[in-house]
Amino acid sequence: MNLLELFLKGGIVMWPIFLCSLLAVAIIFERFFVLSRAKFDAKPLMLKLRSALSRNDIVGALNACSQSNATVPTVLRKGVASIESGPEAVRSTIESAGKEEVNRLENHLGILANIAGIGPMLGFLGTVVGMINAFRTIEMLGGNVNSGNLAGGIWEAMLSSAFGLVVGIPALGFYNYFVGRVSQITFSLEAATDEFLGYMKPNAHPAAEPAPHAGGKDQRAKRVFSEEDEFFEPKD
Repeated sequence: MNLLELFLKGGIVMWPIFLCSLLAVAIIFERFFVLSRAKFDAKPLMLKLRSALSRNDIVGALNACSQSNATVPTVLRKGVASIESGPEAVRSTIESAGKEEVNRLENHLGILANIAGIGPMLGFLGTVVGMINAFRTIEMLGGNVNSGNLAGGIWEAMLSSAFGLVVGIPALGFYNYFVGRVSQITFSLEAATDEFLGYMKPNAHPAAEPAPHAGGKDQRAKRVFSEEDEFFEPKD
């Protein structure tokens, strides 16, 4: 018997199992595409941002973040765009953008988790219904059945459970895999945003004065940023 014949012998419950399998396959391919684009090595970007912001080059920082549509540069680009509004606005913007990106990464994973649980349960339901029909047939025949008739009804009833497990097990495996990928991307995003926010501080302090030179002249430590950008870290 081929796969189609086995499917048809499994009963009416095989159709919702089949629909679950189609939905699971669609979500798996879609999540692979989204998460592969979200993966990003943030170290080169952070070096570019630090260099651009040390020169007070907001346009250069925006251009550095605009070179990729991955999660980390997308969130940091929104943070850089709000620099002129102050450090608190930057922090709020980054938190909001980060939540939005994480929600986008986790999209449809709940459906995949439900399929992983519903698929085997539908298969079990089909098996129970098949067993009920098999024993009902035995009762109608007055018990005059041989072992071949009984075995045939039982194996047909078990088909739905097999197909349900075939759908549920891969769905569960891919769900756990995607959750792990999202966790890795989220960790990278948190590290990058923390480093970015570390370039700023809520209150600026005057640069420390070094010890006077022998000639009696003092030199104040130079600051990289202008007075209106006091929230950036001073560079010694």
